[in-house]
Amino acid sequence: MAREEALLSTEIVNRGIESSGPDAGSLTFSVRVRRRLPDFVQSVNLKYVKLGYHYLISHAIYLATIPVLVVVFSAEVESISRDGLWKLLWDEDTARYDLVTLLAFFGVLVFTLSVYFMSKPRSIYLIDFACYQPDDDLKVSKEDYIELARKSGKFDEASLEFQKRILQSSGIGDETYIPKAVWLPENCSTMKEGRAEASEVIFSALDELFEKCRIRAKDVGILVVNCSLFNPTPSLSAMIVNHYKMRGNILSFNLGGMGCSAGIIAIDLARDMLQANPNNYAVVVSTEMVAFNWYPGSKRSMLIPNCYFRMGCSAVLLSNRRPDFRRAKYRLEHIVRTHKGADDRSFRCVYQEEDEQGFKGLKISKDLMEVGGDALKTNITTLGPLVLPFSEQLIFFATLVKKQLFGGKEASKPYIPDYKLAFEHFCVHAASKTVIDELQRNLGLSEKNVEASRMTLHRFGNTSSSSIWYELAYLEGKERVKRGDRVWQLAFGSGFKCNSVVWRSMHRSRRPSRNNPWLDCLDRYPVPL
Repeated sequence: MAREEALLSTEIVNRGIESSGPDAGSLTFSVRVRRRLPDFVQSVNLKYVKLGYHYLISHAIYLATIPVLVVVFSAEVESISRDGLWKLLWDEDTARYDLVTLLAFFGVLVFTLSVYFMSKPRSIYLIDFACYQPDDDLKVSKEDYIELARKSGKFDEASLEFQKRILQSSGIGDETYIPKAVWLPENCSTMKEGRAEASEVIFSALDELFEKCRIRAKDVGILVVNCSLFNPTPSLSAMIVNHYKMRGNILSFNLGGMGCSAGIIAIDLARDMLQANPNNYAVVVSTEMVAFNWYPGSKRSMLIPNCYFRMGCSAVLLSNRRPDFRRAKYRLEHIVRTHKGADDRSFRCVYQEEDEQGFKGLKISKDLMEVGGDALKTNITTLGPLVLPFSEQLIFFATLVKKQLFGGKEASKPYIPDYKLAFEHFCVHAASKTVIDELQRNLGLSEKNVEASRMTLHRFGNTSSSSIWYELAYLEGKERVKRGDRVWQLAFGSGFKCNSVVWRSMHRSRRPSRNNPWLDCLDRYPVPL
């Protein structure tokens, strides 16, 4: 109970003079209770550290064996002079034993090298990516949002006031994009509106991607589409194949219901497909439909997504072709996925259902922050051994061992690794201002580390699984990504899942392309929040 109370903070809010009702004309106050994300890095489960080291050493046996064999083989050969080698090879008394020894060493060396290179994963390159930028007539400020919501006739005054308070503290700016269909009096959660929005955002992003990468749609051998809440039949991946008349043997996949972290899951699936299919291109499309998931009811936990989610889509081109090494922007380094769905509370913290009036919506649980913190703790603990410098790993591991062996108050706080030593750039899912604040505090990140996330939330809102690509576009627009830099993309979503992907930059950032979604406002950012 004491630990639970430590996570809560209260604040008295002056709501002004009541305009209607029995208390009209009187000053009203409310008590706001906030739940703080727990210090998840203060409690680390050793089994996830072991899992990270398992990933690290999966191919290390070959790397350890090859140098030993090379040293032994070199010593054997160098110990024999040229005349001695000729004598060993042709002298009948000694040739049999020494020749067999040399051939045995040589055979083991060749075998080990062959096994290593055959089992070594192919390098996966990110050629380029594109982010959809809606037309200006879809821009909605926070003030316009409330007025349009009021005119639509779908919300009562209490619901409008609640959404207004959420928007004021959300970190979202006045230039985000919402489909016009949500402001119409009639129902917008229809298959027609969903398909119309999907066609607009997906085809615009793909057209830009194919233009930037100078490839034809028929060159793509693998297609992965993720959209959590809109899953029509035929699928969105089939819609893309039909629109671009892609080839008949394309490997297409459509991921649904996997939340805001589905973009990294789609990258993982595309990587696996590229490992199994050499000399190929893969396209990954990440999006979410706003109109189809618009909630017109009055349940507060289901009104929250209305305030945060905005239009967006990303399209990414991956390749395993060797010639693409020279033109690729990034190389895929690591993917770490964490799934907490076995826990009931984690499973239901983001849950789609109908309210008492029969309106469909996405329910956000008050446990979301705590569940998210637990999933993130597991994910970064597994990721640490793969990316942290050896000095950080040594100190971190030593404190864990001390805690396991001795326990007690002195060992209750393990060393918190400095992830700024592992990455130069951070693209943390722009879910909300509160989430970004808590991640910054718990991971010890600077304002510059989370700048891309804050600015993306302000300019585009929460675009679900595509938000991490708007953040990377921001970093590229600011020309901050240098050759050799490591980029950490981190996202989490329903289920509950937390996923990480690490990229290494192949080239220095050039001037932003004419299709960069930040191009029209880059000089105005960062803005104070």
